[in-house]
Amino acid sequence: MSADSDGFARARALMVGEQLVRRGISSPAVLSVMGRVPRHLFVEESLAPYAYQDGPLSIGHGQTISQPYMVALMTESLDLKPEDRVLEIGSGCGYQSAVLAGLCSRVYAVERIPALFDKCRGNLMRLGIRNVTMKLGDGAPGWPEEAPFDAVLVAAYSRSVPEGLRESLALGGRLVMPVGGDHGQLLVLYCRGADGKISRKTLTACRFVPLMRDPKPSAR
Repeated sequence: MSADSDGFARARALMVGEQLVRRGISSPAVLSVMGRVPRHLFVEESLAPYAYQDGPLSIGHGQTISQPYMVALMTESLDLKPEDRVLEIGSGCGYQSAVLAGLCSRVYAVERIPALFDKCRGNLMRLGIRNVTMKLGDGAPGWPEEAPFDAVLVAAYSRSVPEGLRESLALGGRLVMPVGGDHGQLLVLYCRGADGKISRKTLTACRFVPLMRDPKPSAR
């Protein structure tokens, strides 16, 4: 599959203009990186012709690559700076990881499903993206050894933000995550102020796959 044939480049430019700009995505940095990252290389070859359409696509194992607009909205809401360190929960095939990597210093990506962990790592290596550190495992506790983070992006829903992820935020940090239940969620942005208190802002309604967690060990 071509890394960037004329057809894919045109489709990506249309995606940026028609799906992102028209819906209010205005960050020049986010629009630029979304215009560069080859989304078609993160899906199966049979799905590549649909990679720049307005919707999610299956990546197997009951998971999806998010709709381009949702990737852009979540990314823009984090207001990333070049020096930021970002925790990503649920890296999937690596597309969101690649977008984040183009905007910040380092991404710490956690993926629970081994096959998707390998797929993500392979996709990022193939594109020469070197500022993503990966971890296989449950993302709900965060990544305590590398905390705190300037931003946290969670690509799966839960009824509330796991405590480990809240505690991962640095002062001034931002966390974006879908919150709700099986029949629909709200995309919510949480910000930790200089006083340590966390504020909440609802961005939009959304639909995501559930956050998978390792079961708690039974008492013995």
